[in-house]
Amino acid sequence: MLKLYLAGPDVFLPDAFEQGERLKALCAEFGVQGLYPLDHSVPEGVVEPVEQARWIYQANLELIRQADAVLANLNPFRGAEPDSGTAFELGYAAALGKPLFGYIDEGGSCAERLPCEWQGEEPSRDRDGNQIEGFGLPLNLMLGVPAKIAVGGAREALQLLRRELPHL
Repeated sequence: MLKLYLAGPDVFLPDAFEQGERLKALCAEFGVQGLYPLDHSVPEGVVEPVEQARWIYQANLELIRQADAVLANLNPFRGAEPDSGTAFELGYAAALGKPLFGYIDEGGSCAERLPCEWQGEEPSRDRDGNQIEGFGLPLNLMLGVPAKIAVGGAREALQLLRRELPHL
């Protein structure tokens, strides 16, 4: 059975465990196994916050290594861009040669998806005068090039995955 690492800021939601169960159930509908970061708990003997962080980091890397592909929630989180941890996980998976799939709620290019409060006076610049990528991709090219991105949610991304990887 195809294993998917379920990346995204969902682990920070108030109902993070329930969200993980919903995502895994959706994966099962598509005949794949979802690997959710909260499937494993920090061992009782790991009490220091930095030790806990290291344990979580290693456990997540191990789940990514076990996965055949990654499915990522790439919606903006705590700002105009996807969660930085999710971006790291996609980079790690890309380095391992894993197929990457993501989903965003709304389509459009980086410039079109930039919230109004972040837009500058020039269409190609943000409010601070920094350049906005003009490649027509929905996200920064380092995510938009290697990842197949569906507009909608996890269901749409799983449908895309099945079309792109019918042999798995």
